[in-house]
Amino acid sequence: MLVAEFIVIILCLLVGTRYGGMGLGLISGIGLFILCFVFGLQPGKPPVDVMLTILAVIGCAATLQSAGGLNVMMQFAERLLRRHPQHITLLAPLTTWTLTFLCGTGHVVYTMFPIISDIALRRGIRPERPMAVASVASQMAITASPVSVAVVSLVSILAAAHGIGEHLGILQILAVSVPASLCGVLAAALWSLRRGKDLDDDPAFQERIKDPIQREYIYGGSETLMDQRFPPAAYRATALFFIAILVVVMLGALPQLRPAFEVKGALRPLSMNLTIQMMMLIAGAAILILCKVRPGTIAEGAVFKAGMVAIFSVFGVAWMSDTFFQAHLETLKMALEGVVRDHPWSYALVLFLVSKLVNSQAAALTAVAPMGLMLGVEPKMLLAFFPAAYGYFILPTYPSDLACIGFDRSGTTRIGRFILNHSFIMPGLIGVSSACLTSWLLVQTFW
Repeated sequence: MLVAEFIVIILCLLVGTRYGGMGLGLISGIGLFILCFVFGLQPGKPPVDVMLTILAVIGCAATLQSAGGLNVMMQFAERLLRRHPQHITLLAPLTTWTLTFLCGTGHVVYTMFPIISDIALRRGIRPERPMAVASVASQMAITASPVSVAVVSLVSILAAAHGIGEHLGILQILAVSVPASLCGVLAAALWSLRRGKDLDDDPAFQERIKDPIQREYIYGGSETLMDQRFPPAAYRATALFFIAILVVVMLGALPQLRPAFEVKGALRPLSMNLTIQMMMLIAGAAILILCKVRPGTIAEGAVFKAGMVAIFSVFGVAWMSDTFFQAHLETLKMALEGVVRDHPWSYALVLFLVSKLVNSQAAALTAVAPMGLMLGVEPKMLLAFFPAAYGYFILPTYPSDLACIGFDRSGTTRIGRFILNHSFIMPGLIGVSSACLTSWLLVQTFW
């Protein structure tokens, strides 16, 4: 029965990924129904706290986008890249990493891809070098952003684990995940400096530009935000968003600044879940009122749509997974507790593979991390292998990777003949493995 139930979950994940994040959440509902009505399992608990925190963060980020704040950030990023075009392979991933770090979602960097391609082509640099690693970096930064769904999910999971995560608040998580993520991105960027043939020596590229139409298509366009002028409200919105992030980090670092309430006979500071929710709602309200944002435009932006898809995906996947694991917790503990405790890297491997199945770092964490805690994985090991939540680069099906391929007019960023030999596989493997090694060393050194 246990095997049959697990097969149901895997089939739902495999089918759901074919229909994107919304499909994943909806089809997980079918799996939940089968587990309850066919196998008689008691329904688990949907991750309401995580979903509400995600909702607050996405609402704030979407309001920022409507106010023009994201365009302000991207214009600064483009200005940096065009000043140092010879270093585009190193600067492009650092730029996309920073944008995701600030905004909490990798979906804000799409505008940067045509700019990176244009700079690389005009400098004679193979666009695949900066573009592929820039796409990977935009996703690796999710584990480093204080307002990302994945970080919020990890904070919530540790905080809910009966107090064992109290010493691993948001500041402790970021103290490990930020340098680990950056080290992974830098390792992938350094490897990318020499990847592939130079454009002058690439026979396939040279053959393409012999056609005047193709040459005009590749070299003719020029994407830029440099000439755009933004209203003062856009800069004001950006400043308000930065202030909110700093306040969240400060309240996480200094719990004495948070009000304390009696919980089970002891005074405890307000949870970071609720603190993040409050600050994001306040920041969104400040941007809405002070920057004269039209409320109707907030739900129309790419950030809001991507965030709602993420919430729905987390809802379905986590609820279905929790139903299975809660029903068989004792059996799984007996079978796996020793293995997972003695070999915590096995948890990282499961997290990595599940992230590919669900195409979401947050959904993978909400499905796997609670199971790891139940099986005896120490909270610090969850933090050490946090970067392993990014495994969906294995197959080039994620929207940012597909967009990156589409924006590279040279055709050097591509999917190979054998699917797995695509442009993102090596930067992804190098980046994630380097980040995991760095975070593991940091955790071992300081905890």
